[in-house]
Amino acid sequence: MVNVLTEILKNGLIVSCQPVPGGPMDDSSSVVAFGLAALAAGAVGLRIESVPYVSAVRNATDAPIIGLIKRDLDDSPVRITPFISDVDDLAAAGADIIAFDATDRTRPASVDALAEAVRKAGKLSMADCSCIDDARRALAAGVDFVGSTMAGYTGGPEPTEPDIELIAGLRRLTPNVIAEGRIRTPEQAQAAARAGAFSVVVGSAITRTEHVTTWFREALQEIYSPAPAPTVLSVDLGGTKTMASLVKGGDLIETVEIRTNRSGSPESWLDAIAEAVGPWKGRYAALGLAVTGAVRNGRWRAMNEATLAIKEEFALEAQAAELFGVPVVAANDAQAAAWGEFRASDDTSDLVFLTVSTGLGGGIVANGRLVGGIAGHFGQMRYPDGGDLPLESRICGPFIASEAARLGHSGDPKAVFEAALAGEEWAGLIIDDVARRFARLCCDIQLSLDPGRIVVGGGVGLAAGFLDRVKKQIAAMSPAVAPQVHRARLGASAGIIGIADLALACRNHGEFPEG
Repeated sequence: MVNVLTEILKNGLIVSCQPVPGGPMDDSSSVVAFGLAALAAGAVGLRIESVPYVSAVRNATDAPIIGLIKRDLDDSPVRITPFISDVDDLAAAGADIIAFDATDRTRPASVDALAEAVRKAGKLSMADCSCIDDARRALAAGVDFVGSTMAGYTGGPEPTEPDIELIAGLRRLTPNVIAEGRIRTPEQAQAAARAGAFSVVVGSAITRTEHVTTWFREALQEIYSPAPAPTVLSVDLGGTKTMASLVKGGDLIETVEIRTNRSGSPESWLDAIAEAVGPWKGRYAALGLAVTGAVRNGRWRAMNEATLAIKEEFALEAQAAELFGVPVVAANDAQAAAWGEFRASDDTSDLVFLTVSTGLGGGIVANGRLVGGIAGHFGQMRYPDGGDLPLESRICGPFIASEAARLGHSGDPKAVFEAALAGEEWAGLIIDDVARRFARLCCDIQLSLDPGRIVVGGGVGLAAGFLDRVKKQIAAMSPAVAPQVHRARLGASAGIIGIADLALACRNHGEFPEG
């Protein structure tokens, strides 16, 4: 019998015809109609709940039926075919395969006893498992099929995706694997088949109109009537200054700015931020930290200690979460700004963001996704004329100020730009020198990544006249493909808005978002 049923079910779709209890289709005629419609469309078998429905479907078709009974018990969490008598009743009703919960929980009858009862009834057994250990015990008890039915249903939050990893693990134990549980799309069914399932069960997506309607209604509601966006505390911690804002729906509600104590430590910088935003306590649901340097797995380290000295890796997300008491997401400041600029534009082409201020940072959005890790740290590249120094050491505000001092002129980068705009030759030469290096970088990025646009931000990048000089330098280089260089739409707020969006996305979905 097992060989015959295996051949029928192999590489096929099984449709679970289980209406919502108490719903308008919770009757025998509806279940039979669902089953016959599924078989007419190519299903190879049916999974049917309850003795009356198994009997009704058996009278309508000779297709394979997986039968089960669901019960809500006071003394056991097991719901699927918990009693030996259930096995006997399903066998008498005409089920070919009898499914039962095979999880390791308090139960009225053991897995061994249920498997033995199915054999005595002359039927095949299907063990509904939640993990590999469940399947091992069930196979040792002599079950014929194992399924992934119970994955995610034995405690904790209920997942929304099928457990493809479990399906693959079951296949390593036996070829008789039936994939079941939260398979709602053709792509998910394909993934289950690729993982080794020889049959795939689809239920709610086909036979529970109420569930499918709810999925689509909720999806549309996110567009038509979105829930109010939570407020995020968004922080841009740079080498010169730190800006903190309350951000809601992409809008800056309140902002405070403090000077970054470059001789301090990560702990002291967090403490300074906490003190500055103390009056906002209780007004935000998450914290986004955009920082200079590299962030990997929530840990922060310096890429150039001349910009901001971090002597060793610092558990930034964990420390900030403990201090502020909310979920925290940290990212490189230029990467956060890249995401902010990408989200602020209707242009969905690939984007490279470059920020020029105390240092030179960058971020990349490719195929609608923010590239994490150390991607975009263009300022750490070396050029032949720069010796062992990173590129950012000669494309940044401190370099402009040091060049002015070398020529006998005091003042910060802002004063040098003002002098250049006033026509003072010495200042113009300094800015042109920086613009030339920056233009070369833009051309190299175009050759390497071919982005649709290069967006420039930062105190130097957005300084009056800088991008005009850069574009002139690009034209003079006559590259094969000239990069399209634009000012940042969000100005100095790009990182603040970008990290707020990232913080919300990670809070809701656990990973960086797609555009």
